[in-house]
Amino acid sequence: MDITSDTQALTSFFRPRNIALVGASDKSTWSAMIHSRFARFGHEGQLFAVNRGGNPAHGLPGFTSCTEIPEPIDAAYIYVPAAAVISALEDAARAGIRNAVILTSGFAEAGGEGVHMQAEVAKRAAELGIRFMGPNSMGFANIGHHSAMTSINTRLPVRIGRLALISQSGAIANELGKFAHAQGIGLAFTAATGNEAGITVTDILDYLVDDDQVGAIALYVESLKKPDRFVSAAARARAAKKPIVILKLGRSEMSGAIGLAHTGSLVGDDGVFNALCDRHGISRVSSIEELIITADFLGKVGPIDPPRIGFTSISGGACAIYADLADIHGVEVAPYTAGTQSKLREVLPPFAATLNPLDVTGVVLQEPQTWSKVIPILQDDPNMGLIVASTVLPNTETEVQILGEGVRAIAAGFKTAGKPPVIASLILQDASEVQLAFRKSAGVDVTLPDLDFGVRALAHLQRWARCLARPLVEAAAPANLGIRPVGERETLAYLAARGVPVIPSSLVTVAAAAQRVVAALDTPAVLKIASPDIAHKTEAGGVRLNIAAHEAHETFESIVAAARVHAPTARIDGVLVSPMRKAATELIVGVVRDREWGLALTVGIGGILTEVFKDSATRLLPLDPAAVRDMLLALRGAKLLLGYRGQPAADLDALAAAIAAIAEAAAALGPSLSVLEVNPLRVDGSQVEALDGLTIYQAGSGGSGEEA
Repeated sequence: MDITSDTQALTSFFRPRNIALVGASDKSTWSAMIHSRFARFGHEGQLFAVNRGGNPAHGLPGFTSCTEIPEPIDAAYIYVPAAAVISALEDAARAGIRNAVILTSGFAEAGGEGVHMQAEVAKRAAELGIRFMGPNSMGFANIGHHSAMTSINTRLPVRIGRLALISQSGAIANELGKFAHAQGIGLAFTAATGNEAGITVTDILDYLVDDDQVGAIALYVESLKKPDRFVSAAARARAAKKPIVILKLGRSEMSGAIGLAHTGSLVGDDGVFNALCDRHGISRVSSIEELIITADFLGKVGPIDPPRIGFTSISGGACAIYADLADIHGVEVAPYTAGTQSKLREVLPPFAATLNPLDVTGVVLQEPQTWSKVIPILQDDPNMGLIVASTVLPNTETEVQILGEGVRAIAAGFKTAGKPPVIASLILQDASEVQLAFRKSAGVDVTLPDLDFGVRALAHLQRWARCLARPLVEAAAPANLGIRPVGERETLAYLAARGVPVIPSSLVTVAAAAQRVVAALDTPAVLKIASPDIAHKTEAGGVRLNIAAHEAHETFESIVAAARVHAPTARIDGVLVSPMRKAATELIVGVVRDREWGLALTVGIGGILTEVFKDSATRLLPLDPAAVRDMLLALRGAKLLLGYRGQPAADLDALAAAIAAIAEAAAALGPSLSVLEVNPLRVDGSQVEALDGLTIYQAGSGGSGEEA
């Protein structure tokens, strides 16, 4: 068993009391800095210095070995030279220590021999039964449980809260804590995992989901190990309504085979991870500031119902900025009800509008108590799950004298409505100790520092709340039909057998047969080369449109000849003949298998223009038709499906059912499938048809593929 996956053992790991500082020395400023962190983070327990000379350090008793320490030791914090790390682990094991943080660098991050050295450390630790974080790890501070083993910087006064920060980078961990402190945000936990030869970000996430001291989890990662465990932890956090916010860099590489399909270019390197975030309500951000502000805000507010937000401000300019930012970042701006607007007219000046966002006008400067009347009215609006008031938060004693009464009136209005105040600042600035003391006295705990980052956080809140309200479709038992449809003809036949509407087609092997089949149609025809070895039929000259019966003989021969020139060794089964359809909306529907996160469905606008429009949505499977319908409506080109400029509106229920059937058919082909793609899926009112199909299998599975 992976000793990092034992929840009880991880609880022991993250709550040590007696700790051996292996490498402690009064001659090292680094060692002195490490020692100082214990007091700063409020560590409760005894510390012991271990070094070659057995010398005391930092006022601690000194020993040459962990075995000499007269007290039971919970963990070792190791910062000896890289060559001595394994010896330090062995000494710790002899003393009965089973937990360690390895700060020492010079391992895999240095490349070369360091990679081998790190592998040896991991191997020896496993043999000794030692759980460890690192190497090159700055450790952790479990502030909520008064336990620490870290070199992460902290600032005084230490602010204790309910936000957990986990970073693979020590430098970023320092900056995360720095920004949180500057905003007055308290922490429950912080960690920098380093090289992750032992405990990973995923392990810590899994542990923190069950920690009652933690209300929200913020992650900085470059890559994620243990994807199955990450998904499990994310699902448990979703069920517990504990928000996860992630700043993830790096790219997941899809196989080269997937790149042969249009779907691969639509999904992109990061699209499947975005789909994972959407499925489990993980908020993905793009900056340190957005990470901290969003995680703190979601943890304090929790999911809202309904997931709509009312905004009001002392400034008409702030309302205008909010409206623009809401449009940019995807915040739904719903109007206040007629009843709410009527009540607002009774307390606001006649010239005031009653829109959302609501400008309360400058009257509140002369009559701050107007806030106390407005806020309860907004809070009673059934359209809104959250009300945010925007004003200037005082940062100096002078500003408290000028602005304090207005902020207190806002807070009083929220309290009258039985809600905690939510106040958005106009600009991003450090929260001074004066501001923090004032906020505490006024009862203002939930703030959004800055309109831009604030609106981003509100957008994440809406998406998170909607995700939690959406039933999670559970995966059925894995299906594997043991078949491998290859080429367009077999793929479309397979889809038809699985309930997908498919355009009729006939395979012909001689030119005369092509002419007879086209003559039997009541429309012109489409002729396409049938070959499992030609991936791009159009580029091979293997597709002809709008062919009449008298043209079919020559077209057949031309298509076959062009294919033989393009791919001389390709197997050619013949030519497919299908009825020519009139122009209509075309979609691409693809299912791809990501090596870490599994099967994902991508739906996009385009047909032959798929890679031009790049308008798509991606979600992890399984999905029901209702979820597919939401995907369709999320497309920028959704207007095309709703009856744009006189075109017939698509039957969205029938379309969603067809796409869901495609997804189920892909899943049933088993783990060797890399891609199943329908491009295009034609939509004309209530008529939905798959016009072309492609399958690609993992190398060595015996499959192949083709597409138009």
